[in-house]
Amino acid sequence: MSATLNVGKSAVIDASQPVAIPPLPDYSGRLLGYTAAAVMIGVGILENVFANWMYWLIAGALVWPHITYVLTRKTFLNRVQRIRQHMLLVDCAIGGMFIGLLGLVAVPSVSVALMLMFSCLIVGGIKQWTFGVLLMVISLIIAIGIQGPAESFQSPLLTSITAMAATGLYICVTAFYSHQQARTLLMAKTQIQNQREQSIALSHKLSKYLSPQVWQSIFTGERDVRLETQRKKLAIFFSDIKGFTELSEEMEPEALTELLNHYFDEMSAVALKYGGTIDKFVGDSIMIFFGDPTTKGQREDAFACVSMAIEMRKHMKIMRQKWRSQGIKTPLEIRMGISTGYTTVGNFGAENRMDYTIIGKEVNLASRLESLADAGEILVSYETFSLIKDRIMCRDKGEITVKGFGKPVAIYEVVDFRRDMGPNRSFLEHEHSGFAMYLDSDKVTEKERRSILQALEEAADRLRNEDDL
Repeated sequence: MSATLNVGKSAVIDASQPVAIPPLPDYSGRLLGYTAAAVMIGVGILENVFANWMYWLIAGALVWPHITYVLTRKTFLNRVQRIRQHMLLVDCAIGGMFIGLLGLVAVPSVSVALMLMFSCLIVGGIKQWTFGVLLMVISLIIAIGIQGPAESFQSPLLTSITAMAATGLYICVTAFYSHQQARTLLMAKTQIQNQREQSIALSHKLSKYLSPQVWQSIFTGERDVRLETQRKKLAIFFSDIKGFTELSEEMEPEALTELLNHYFDEMSAVALKYGGTIDKFVGDSIMIFFGDPTTKGQREDAFACVSMAIEMRKHMKIMRQKWRSQGIKTPLEIRMGISTGYTTVGNFGAENRMDYTIIGKEVNLASRLESLADAGEILVSYETFSLIKDRIMCRDKGEITVKGFGKPVAIYEVVDFRRDMGPNRSFLEHEHSGFAMYLDSDKVTEKERRSILQALEEAADRLRNEDDL
């Protein structure tokens, strides 16, 4: 009669693999169950309840657990899935045969049936129990048909006590080891959960060094971490701060670092809003590209890139007002360059140190456009202009000669969204010494609208009063 006494020594848990159930407790449980059945038969023979030929059943009960162990561990059966459940069904068939050969003597028969049903419930639940009972009943009927029932279904007191004691011992020992297994599994689950939480925390820390799109593609398994590249058509963006070199000579390093980090933080938020892949920060420069690892198509990628640049230019006005209130008088402006074309994108470097970036002449062109741009200006290549011209107003800036390009390159200056041109535009700005106004009416709530109107009226009243004086 078999049970599963599954308990093992603590070991390092691999969270990627299911917790394995050791075979030795199966052997121990089966040995315990069959030994209990052999003791019951032996006592029954001594009390003349069973015939003497049943000594062969005792021998079979004591040998079978060892045979099963060899079959399931030393032969091809060790590769069979759900071998534990299959072998327990064999035990149920043997148990039913035992009960039939015992002649359905009540207490020993019930004891054997209880041990089998208890084992089935532990190992495989209701489904295993159902199949086990079915096989037990079938083999029992066959054995009764061969042997016939006993003359009396009652057993002497000693045989009954032995049967109940053996069954009780089997159930208690099996329950104890099942409890130990539950504790082991709980500890394993806790350890796996802790490892998972540590992995998540570590991955979030590492994500600070990668663009969110690249980090997500790596940790979801979409992209392998190996040296490989591919050719893709991307929109490439470069920007830097006009006047930053002069500012760095005026400010203390700590204050300059704080300003630069605040600038990068704000610009990164805008880039992520439009789905840009942040490649790197170099000094006060930012390099971003669109189209990898995710893309919405060439036209939408280019439009998202230019839209990001326009919002960065607008957002810079807000930041400039904040810096001015902090005592930074230098009027910091950003200049930007954008090109669209085929580049080589992927992991570059060595096996133990990689950098996910892009290379190609379009990268050089975007960098060249950024260096040619004036303060607050966005220059784009012709390829980019052709993809966005229906939604964004641009101004022809002529042609330039760029290393790596056989012909002069036509460039354009981004003016604004076409929807924001004319009297219905949502964006307004006005700056003078001592006065700065930036308004994007699409982003203003009704509550904020009243507050802004009140502030403008107070400012207008004050200016009128000073004129009267």
